[in-house]
Amino acid sequence: MTPAEPMRPARRLRAVVLDWAGTTQDHGSLAPIGAFVQAFGQFGVSITMAQARGPMGIYKLDHVRAIAADPIAAAEWLRVHGAPCAETDILAIYQALVPIQEAVLPRFCDLIAGTVEVMTEIRARGYRIGSTTGYPRSVGEIAAREAARRGYVPDVMVCADEVPAGRPEPWMLLRAMEALRVFPPWAVVKVGDTRADIDEGINAGTWTVGVTRTGTYVGLAEDELASLTARERAGLIREAAGILRARGAHYLVESIAELPPVLDDIEIRLALGERP
Repeated sequence: MTPAEPMRPARRLRAVVLDWAGTTQDHGSLAPIGAFVQAFGQFGVSITMAQARGPMGIYKLDHVRAIAADPIAAAEWLRVHGAPCAETDILAIYQALVPIQEAVLPRFCDLIAGTVEVMTEIRARGYRIGSTTGYPRSVGEIAAREAARRGYVPDVMVCADEVPAGRPEPWMLLRAMEALRVFPPWAVVKVGDTRADIDEGINAGTWTVGVTRTGTYVGLAEDELASLTARERAGLIREAAGILRARGAHYLVESIAELPPVLDDIEIRLALGERP
């Protein structure tokens, strides 16, 4: 008589869908920021790093639109060009932005600590792994290629130029769920570091996890963050947490390394009949 198989807990989650910069790659989400500054600079308009960072998480074309609508940036454009920034100008800025992003991104593709280990754990649980990004496909492919070289390969990647609209609308996440063939939405967890990530998950009906320390609202490389005092670091992380909590994130983690216990808690809540 063979020994009985050990009891395994029932799994109700089916997939985890993750953002890229600031969540699994590019600590501090630094790659996109300088590219926006450089792109606007090509048109004689200076924008600050804070202006560039404000709309993070959305499709980069929409990101250009958001910067152009910023009152200070809009006034600077008017001063330089003698007319408001029109849609044709926005498209021209975006066309300049994409090759800049393609050129700079490989320098910002190191994986955030814990990414490979957590992905291994997720796969061991039988979950699928998806990803969504505000990058267009040409830039997203670079991020994915560099991540693969470092040991992270999600099952699917959906880019913002492949759907009717990017975040905060849910179409990238729903497309990823379709490609993974996972449903219902409450069996999916969306993880990201921006307001737009949280909006994407909520609008798709999934659980949402906001990432604070490694993400855009702290906005520092790992060595820059380490150079701060403990009090300074805690203050920045607290501010980032406040932004994501106010947006409605179901959970907050400082980094991807803290995700597995969150998945355990969601499994328990699902077993009790709770939904996002």
